[in-house]
Amino acid sequence: MPGLLGKKIGMTSVFSADGKNTPSTVIEVGPCVVTQVKTVETDGYEALQLGFVEKKEKHTTKPEAGHFKKAGVAPQRYLAEFKGFEGEYKLGDTLKVDSLFADNDFVDVVGISKGHGYQGVVKRHGFGGVGQSTHGQDDRLRAPGSIGACSYPAKVFKGMRMAGHMGSDRVTVENLRVIKVLPENNLLLVKGSIPGAKNSIVQIIK
Repeated sequence: MPGLLGKKIGMTSVFSADGKNTPSTVIEVGPCVVTQVKTVETDGYEALQLGFVEKKEKHTTKPEAGHFKKAGVAPQRYLAEFKGFEGEYKLGDTLKVDSLFADNDFVDVVGISKGHGYQGVVKRHGFGGVGQSTHGQDDRLRAPGSIGACSYPAKVFKGMRMAGHMGSDRVTVENLRVIKVLPENNLLLVKGSIPGAKNSIVQIIK
């Protein structure tokens, strides 16, 4: 599906015409530049590679510099591929927020969730803990409890909910309604929340 790259600005609330307060997320979408046009003849499929946020040449590797020079664009910090674009696009074309999105459209937003480091089962999976806090209980209040039988199957099954790294996962939120498109500021307001921290890079897919 076609889409663009953007940056999460933060959250706000918008009042509708009937006075209803709607929580929404502000996303700075584009402008994105076409850095590569993939075709069935050369690549086996059709897609557009888009770049977002310019970066200095000294921070660009030589293979990347050659890639951007071939496209005739400045080095880009973030790249992503999107399929399903209608119409013809050439290298160096610029796509803005209003070229793809309009009010009351529905979009999917892909981002990286906030990282929380190494966490226990109470915070990571919502466990209630074992036992009670008194009557000789020492340090087992937030423990996970049993993780498997001793004699059979004599192993811990894959996927067992245990302590570990929490967050920093690729998360997709589907069917968010576009409340408002502000092309003069390259802003997109979508209903609800999206994954990631402020200033994190997200993909907005139509």
